[in-house]
Amino acid sequence: MLKLISVKLVSALSVVGLLAACATQQPHATDYTAFKKAQPHSILALPPVNDTTDVSASTSMLSQMTQPLAESGYYVIPVAVMEETFKQNGLTAPVDIEQVAPAKLREIFGADAVLFSRISQYGSVYQLVDATTVVAASAKLVDLRTGDVLWQKTASANGKEMGANVGVGGGLIVMLVQAAVKQVAHSLMDEGHDVAGLTSLRLLSAGPPDGLLYGPRSPKFGSE
Repeated sequence: MLKLISVKLVSALSVVGLLAACATQQPHATDYTAFKKAQPHSILALPPVNDTTDVSASTSMLSQMTQPLAESGYYVIPVAVMEETFKQNGLTAPVDIEQVAPAKLREIFGADAVLFSRISQYGSVYQLVDATTVVAASAKLVDLRTGDVLWQKTASANGKEMGANVGVGGGLIVMLVQAAVKQVAHSLMDEGHDVAGLTSLRLLSAGPPDGLLYGPRSPKFGSE
């Protein structure tokens, strides 16, 4: 009987130890090995592929992607130059543009790396007794010289983080009506554009724990 209790005690302690180890385990760190080896100086940011129903999502996001990339220390191929070049070659849809071979992109634009991005959510979200605007996107940086993936990340933001929403009070009916009014107001004001700016900032800024490495134009270059 004593032996049986001892075995159960050891087993219980083993389980507790395993759970403790899992609880203290650190999240998987971003692998920057290829990024550090490539050290890109210039980036070509392609129009984001839009997986949402909002036709303005790609243009809105693209217009705000250059700033965080430049502030991270990279030269970014001007958006107007990029768009006109593709237009002259009969390419206007982001899904078609991202199919162009990396070697061809480097030949045309002379950039070191290309940024592919995708918008998974853009617009007003009704939450029963509240409403807000959400923008979610992912990005992937690829070396145009080797085709290697250097870095990738996902990020999102919502209108509440920008102080665009206020708490609702009153009864349930009042709250439901206010939520519906908010959703319409968000659409009319195109709040998604402002939220997309915050998403772009989170997605493409340099720095720990999972941001881009600082580029050569940044005073923090090589500090990671």
